[in-house]
Amino acid sequence: AEARAALRAELKDWPPEEVERFIQRHYDDYWLKTETRKQVEHAKLIRDADAKGLRLATSFTTNAFTATTELSILAPNHPRLLALFAGACAAAGANIIGAHISTTRDGLALDTFILQREFVDDADEARRINSITRIIERALNGEVRMAGLMAKRKPSERRITAFTVEPEAIINNALSDKFSVIEVSGRDRPGLLYDLTSTLSDLNLDITSAHITTYGEKAVDVFYVTDLTGKKVTSEQRQTTIRQRLVKVLSQSAEAA
Repeated sequence: AEARAALRAELKDWPPEEVERFIQRHYDDYWLKTETRKQVEHAKLIRDADAKGLRLATSFTTNAFTATTELSILAPNHPRLLALFAGACAAAGANIIGAHISTTRDGLALDTFILQREFVDDADEARRINSITRIIERALNGEVRMAGLMAKRKPSERRITAFTVEPEAIINNALSDKFSVIEVSGRDRPGLLYDLTSTLSDLNLDITSAHITTYGEKAVDVFYVTDLTGKKVTSEQRQTTIRQRLVKVLSQSAEAA
């Protein structure tokens, strides 16, 4: 309630019905994990997309102090969309250091990726973001296959490892009434989020929400998922398979390092 009140105060110049329409599009978790600044940006992004009838819409902000760029993407949701977004960033050589993934009540994906900034000049950084957007648009239109783009990426430079990050995957059904919560941790590497989300999709899991974080060399990613019937994953055998597949992906990160 406090988060919604803060947004109303920030959008006091908007028609009240537009603000309420935006508020009603989001589940409770959106308000708990998204700061007001991003909510305002998301509201403007959705309003502009609605006005122009856009199927795909993006916006971005850069921060010179943190050397990061935040890319927000709006598109109709489907099970492999997060993998497509993450793959487009990786194919363009962008290093994802954080992400906030959410789904609206009316079936839209509203995802914000925090990318390591590549260029000092804002115009050069804008061109890089536009390149990522074009990749996403081509992939959504079926003009390119993400697996092919990922295969063409330049190999990343090998980094000297300071410490070992043990791969781990945990599945918890007690944290949410509706979703199975999967937490994975391991050594970070370019393309890791794409590989993890592709694996979850291959396992017929639908990602509704996610929180992606890196701590130096360690990645800690949390996914709220259901099976394709909208239910939690309760089978112990299926949970074991999911953990094994995810640990295998995380182990590849350790080998690559």
